[in-house]
Amino acid sequence: MWNKSNKNVVKFSQILYNIDEIYIRKDEKMKYTYNPEGVCSMQMVFDIEGDIIKSLKIIGGCPGNTVGVSRLVEGRKIDDVIQMLKGIECGVKGTSCPDQVAIALEKYKKENL
Repeated sequence: MWNKSNKNVVKFSQILYNIDEIYIRKDEKMKYTYNPEGVCSMQMVFDIEGDIIKSLKIIGGCPGNTVGVSRLVEGRKIDDVIQMLKGIECGVKGTSCPDQVAIALEKYKKENL
């Protein structure tokens, strides 16, 4: 029979609490913000869990294009998105919003993974 005053039960509860605390801290770090350069969009806000992009919100730029790119990257692995979008150009800019997404993810990987 379990006794609530049993030290092992208390220690186990403390361990679970500490594990929950670690997960809460990890969740706080999921949001990543990037300010693109050379394009019409002004900011990209990623929710990333592990190596999976949970969501992307692109502020500014062509609404149809940025919403489309955001939906296409949701649920994909970071490396797959980088490979898919890197090097896409918009006119004579030498970059594009999709290219900037890839650049942002490369920077994220260097800083966080």
